[in-house]
Amino acid sequence: MARFIERAAVLSGRAAWVMVLSASLALSGCVGSGSRTSSRKPARPVAAAPAEPVYAADLSSTGVPASSASPAPRLEGTTIGNGPVRVALILPMTEAGQGSVVAQSMRNAAELALDEFQGSTLTLLVKDDAGTPEGAQSATQQALAEGAELIIGPLYAGSVQAAGQTARQRGKTVIGFSTDASVASQGVYLLSFMVQEEVDRIVSFAASQGRRSIAALIPETQYGRVAATRLQQAAARQGVRIAALDYYPPGRPQDAVQRMAPVIGGPSPQADALFISENGDGLPAIAQALQMAGFDPQRVKPLGTGLWDEPRVAALPILQGGWYAAPDKRGFAAFAERYRARFNADPIRLATLSYDAVTLAAALARMQGAQAFTDAMLTSPAGFAGADGVFRFNPNGTNERGLTVQEIRGGTAVAISGAPRTLVAGN
Repeated sequence: MARFIERAAVLSGRAAWVMVLSASLALSGCVGSGSRTSSRKPARPVAAAPAEPVYAADLSSTGVPASSASPAPRLEGTTIGNGPVRVALILPMTEAGQGSVVAQSMRNAAELALDEFQGSTLTLLVKDDAGTPEGAQSATQQALAEGAELIIGPLYAGSVQAAGQTARQRGKTVIGFSTDASVASQGVYLLSFMVQEEVDRIVSFAASQGRRSIAALIPETQYGRVAATRLQQAAARQGVRIAALDYYPPGRPQDAVQRMAPVIGGPSPQADALFISENGDGLPAIAQALQMAGFDPQRVKPLGTGLWDEPRVAALPILQGGWYAAPDKRGFAAFAERYRARFNADPIRLATLSYDAVTLAAALARMQGAQAFTDAMLTSPAGFAGADGVFRFNPNGTNERGLTVQEIRGGTAVAISGAPRTLVAGN
């Protein structure tokens, strides 16, 4: 089964959480701004995260960049906090490879969330699933036996599915980190950045700017196929024509670009935008092939997803002027600063997923105790706002988020359309 690792980004510099219910009940100021000094002793330093942001997801063909960090130690029996409401945090702490590095950073982010939440009533039960569905099932069973009222995690799609099946048999809810919408369901909610939402955002914005004909280069990956399907749906809703859509084997885009050259190249291209659902590993080869095909980003606007949200993509000359949908960067920058001060290391880009999930659990538990984690509470149409921006869970387990549109200019990305601060109920 394919594995994936997700990333997130953030809305604002303040780590405040707000939950708005249909009756206009708000929880503002539940979480400190991060300036509060923790009474805990400094945590042990952890291995440094990769220097560049990670946006490699369940649906991506790549994982976390290589790191020399060693796997984190096994954490059976580890708890964070000492409140009466028990919540499990399931992560691949001992998975071979980079999963354990991501897990350690997400575990630290969970601890930071409780540090910053004033008056938390949670105890987090940290469980290791070793990155497998079988491990996730066992970890969930252990957590439920120890009184967990909510499961946060796991990270991978198969593990979320296994944890969800076990938890729902006991009437408990899961907030997982997978971006694979096929494992979402009522009671198994995904707190992740969904490619579907990013495609919707960028197509809608492109249409609002007068783009009426989109060509698409799609890698033959699960992420690519999901993005292509959503692209066609979004284009139809916006009245945009799909001028051409071509797939290519990962890492070998040359033939597809050559086939598409008459549509996107030359002085009179047939499309006015080119959608590329590729990441920083694959985009340099595409950029080279596009240059050889006579592609001009001034005539045909490059479009992308949050996979583009990293410096090496912004440095590519052929993508200058391109647009992509992604979360607001400012909140992650503020989170990362507090994380570095607390743990003497940079956070993995996915760490805010764990931070937000724990903060949400703490906010709900402080309102209603162990009975807070219901489908009705979690699917409030008005949604929530936190370190990863405004979002809401859909009844089917997927989510909607507020996203920015970024433009690549001079080797960097600049927000040209801001993320909404609220979600309109019923939309």
